[in-house]
Amino acid sequence: MKKDILIIFSILIVAAVLIMGTDFQTVDEYYLTHIDDITPDSQTVFISINCDRILDNYDKLDNSLKNEKYVPSNGIILDKTEYVLRSGDTAFDILDRAVRHNKIPMDYKGANETGYGSAYVQGINHIYELSCGEGSGWTFLINGETPQYGCSQIELEDGDYVEWLYTCNFGEDL
Repeated sequence: MKKDILIIFSILIVAAVLIMGTDFQTVDEYYLTHIDDITPDSQTVFISINCDRILDNYDKLDNSLKNEKYVPSNGIILDKTEYVLRSGDTAFDILDRAVRHNKIPMDYKGANETGYGSAYVQGINHIYELSCGEGSGWTFLINGETPQYGCSQIELEDGDYVEWLYTCNFGEDL
């Protein structure tokens, strides 16, 4: 009997130590606190998300999106922001981290769901492909250049700048 009580007491002590040593967080708290801190030794990249081309094509925009909540008056969904570059990070990885950290909705198809072997970004901030007419959708530039590969196929380097841009004319308006 004394042995059973000692075992139960020991289990309770272990459980209490585990619970007290565990930091319980909501999903929001996790994403807001688990962004890497930039140190002088960090390799970093920059990212921005811009839909200002919609402003010149506002008449084509789906009526449900004609709201500052979706299309800001300056077209900037995310200003140029610096993030720590982790080993193997791609343009998609940085986008995914940035939208989660900033609570910006994003929809995409994974690389295994496309015929290109790369993730495909369908929508950011509720703005989807074809939301602003035929030929509209999300694209990206790295250091001002159009990449030859998909966003999850390009590993980034220290100092790279990834711009996510919404085009209303197959990229001709960028």
